[in-house]
Amino acid sequence: MSLALDPAAQDLLFREARTANTFTDDPVTDDQIEAIYDLVKYGPTSMNQQPLRIVLVRSAEGRERLGEHMSEGNRKKTAAAPLVAVLAADNEFHEELPSQFPHFPQAKSLFAERAVRERSAKLNALLQVGYFIIGVRAAGLAAGPMTGFDAEGIDKEFFSDGEHSVLVVVNIGRPGENAWFTRSPRLAYAQVVTTV
Repeated sequence: MSLALDPAAQDLLFREARTANTFTDDPVTDDQIEAIYDLVKYGPTSMNQQPLRIVLVRSAEGRERLGEHMSEGNRKKTAAAPLVAVLAADNEFHEELPSQFPHFPQAKSLFAERAVRERSAKLNALLQVGYFIIGVRAAGLAAGPMTGFDAEGIDKEFFSDGEHSVLVVVNIGRPGENAWFTRSPRLAYAQVVTTV
């Protein structure tokens, strides 16, 4: 066997996992989200950067605020999901580098320029977004990640400090009735991988 991961776990995380479009009313607890984070925080990033920031939207008022900025096709399912996570990049992540990358004390200074910081924050936070989605699946839940929204509006609504950039909004819960679209095709190995 080429993979060390148990086939059932492979199915849970990848083969059988799908983007959910409907959810049951079963709640998603803070304990579940904390367990997800405590697992996925170990995913690798450049220089141990940890720019991902998560806003959990539970309240009706928060849903309404978020819904105003979601695209029409995403608004209804976002309103109905048991939990919605707004995932963003913290563009001031470099302030944490002295404690998170201590063996290189000069690391923070590499990100003195805002443009350099923003590029690195986005790249590494997107890596963390991928880990987060896999963590949701590992918890036996379904994730519905979306990028159909007004990013500037969400940034103003939820990150008024101007130091964060929304990347993805993720509906989280147990899949409901007719949750799945038909599985879309995937590129074959030979279409993706080359050897030099």
